[in-house]
Amino acid sequence: MPRPDLSARLAAAQAQRARDGLLRRLRTVESVAGSRITIDGKSLADFGSNDYLGLAQHPALRAALTRAVDCWGVGAGAAHLLGGHRDEHAALEEKLALWTGRERALLFSTGYMANLGVAGTLLRDGDVCVQDKLNHASLIDAARLSGAEFVRYRHADADSARRQLRARPDAAAILATDAVFSMDGDLAPLRELAVLCKREHATLMIDDAHGIGVLGPDGAGSPGAVGLAQNDAPILMATLGKALGVAGAFVAGSTALIEGLVQFARPYVYTTAMPPALAAAASAAVDIARNDSERRERLHRHIARFRHGAAQRGIALLPSSTPIQPVPAGDSATASSIAQRLEGTGFYVPAIRPPSVPANGARLRVSLSAAHAEDQIERLLDALAIALAAERR
Repeated sequence: MPRPDLSARLAAAQAQRARDGLLRRLRTVESVAGSRITIDGKSLADFGSNDYLGLAQHPALRAALTRAVDCWGVGAGAAHLLGGHRDEHAALEEKLALWTGRERALLFSTGYMANLGVAGTLLRDGDVCVQDKLNHASLIDAARLSGAEFVRYRHADADSARRQLRARPDAAAILATDAVFSMDGDLAPLRELAVLCKREHATLMIDDAHGIGVLGPDGAGSPGAVGLAQNDAPILMATLGKALGVAGAFVAGSTALIEGLVQFARPYVYTTAMPPALAAAASAAVDIARNDSERRERLHRHIARFRHGAAQRGIALLPSSTPIQPVPAGDSATASSIAQRLEGTGFYVPAIRPPSVPANGARLRVSLSAAHAEDQIERLLDALAIALAAERR
């Protein structure tokens, strides 16, 4: 019997996805101006970005990046351990550790790589990784690749997590959770999970990609928002490419954790360091996120305005107190149709379809930013109400 043709198998899978109406489409943004983007020659109000604080185009970040490029050039040229670690990286790591209340922080090129690095370093055969059912793909893949047993608990359900941990009482365990769930916008029960982990001698790992800069005192993230210190949440991962508007990620925790990652985290050891200029820009972003409380307050006013306006117009939303505001649509065809209607009236709001969300869980993912104006939010709500009504006819 001949071996399967991998290209043919991939083509068949892609064809099936197209028949199911789930084919993803790569679109090019031609320009960006504040909270507006241009796609296919159309200027659209952008409600699809994770630039929650509106920092991606901030003059201070541009200036920091330009200064660092003049000093260091573009690329780091080597892995951190082979000469790629520059002053900009070290200064940013110190600033991130101080901001999040951790002893040390370590930079990674992406959040995906950070989660792979942590799981691959700490877990091995015979261990267990217990995760929320709706965790980000990077946490799921990290657990699967680690060699540990991978089990899930019901979404945001600490009792379900407890049962999973107690079913494996002798295994070394990480309990990993998103802090803010990227497709639902709701919050993990971090305080309850921290208590559970202490009781069950498991290690709590928090992925705060969508909480850093947005939640907590001085925007330091979800753990601080619920009063969790390093001892309560020993492993904190967060990204630099969402509320901080740059790119990259970091892991923060004890000195022992960070030193261990330097030695054993393969995505850190064997990857070229992030460009020093990006580290400089991220450092400027941290300063703004910490000190410009008005920007964060404006974002939360926008969230309250959107939810209040949706209720007034009879628009159903999933429960969320974060910038991620999902509008349930049910099936994929309906979600895509609503997104197209919105685009026709000047709004970019992506339709989220399976497999990113469960079957029949398609939705519009409205993402709010401090860069939005109040009238943009009101006009989006009006357009959304009209689009939803048209779909129901």
